[in-house]
Amino acid sequence: MHLQTRRDFAKLSLAALPAVGLLSVMSRLSAAAAPTQAPPPPPPGSVRIGLNVPHSFRDSRMSGDEILKNCVELGLDGIELRTQPVEAFLGAPTTAEQLTQWRKCVSLEPVAQFRQKYAAAGLPIEIVKVDGLFQMADAELDYAFALAKALGGRAISTEISNRDDDLKRIGSFADKHQLMVGYHGHATTTPADWEKAFSFAKFNGANVDLGHFVAGNNISPVPFIQQHHERITHVHVKDRKMHNGPKTPFGEGDTPIVEVLRLIRDNQWNIQATIEFEYPVPAGSSRMAEIARSVKFCRHALA
Repeated sequence: MHLQTRRDFAKLSLAALPAVGLLSVMSRLSAAAAPTQAPPPPPPGSVRIGLNVPHSFRDSRMSGDEILKNCVELGLDGIELRTQPVEAFLGAPTTAEQLTQWRKCVSLEPVAQFRQKYAAAGLPIEIVKVDGLFQMADAELDYAFALAKALGGRAISTEISNRDDDLKRIGSFADKHQLMVGYHGHATTTPADWEKAFSFAKFNGANVDLGHFVAGNNISPVPFIQQHHERITHVHVKDRKMHNGPKTPFGEGDTPIVEVLRLIRDNQWNIQATIEFEYPVPAGSSRMAEIARSVKFCRHALA
């Protein structure tokens, strides 16, 4: 799809942006207040539109309830959730030294309550983002994988390392727990970096950031996704210009967002399309409004 076509597509998408139905939002939030079974998986052929939270809201101290409310308003299908809101819910201490010791003995039983509230609202926590994974001691790593499983996650995500020993060590824990680790790439990450990680462990995977891939490699991510789709836990959906260009509203950069979304849909791959909202909020708009526009762009691409 040519750049001008993508821009036209963005205009059509934004013009068609409706307000989220209040009744639908309230029913999902009401459901979250009552115990229920986890929602069934999306029907075959659909693509789950998610959001990296609370990163996309630019508020690392946002509570689990606040995150849930915003995500329900946006009509998302799932999320990539950082551990901080969950650990705050569990009563984690604030200092790094205390946190390390706390992780070795904290009970994960209350996590079921946190998970159930999201599941009841139709918002599964598919991906659990763990910061500082490579610096964790063995006991902390076991805790991180156990926490991700308790939340219902099918993968952990973390930034990729350029050290082979890091990737081998984390890969050994991923294999031990049989839970994928999706290594997040930036503009400096090449396909070869991920392929090396794949060679170290069966459960080493990739979190392909579409915008960063295009900006840093100056090529489409489509061939890489086609070749390694079984290793890709989720893609980060953002738009950027080639040659380390800026982050832009969806449809205004060089990233083939529409093509990738349709590729995932048409092949029925188990890959969440996780919006990572990072472009500057235009004057007169708001972060929530721009995220809603990004969600609508993705929905329109799949209509």
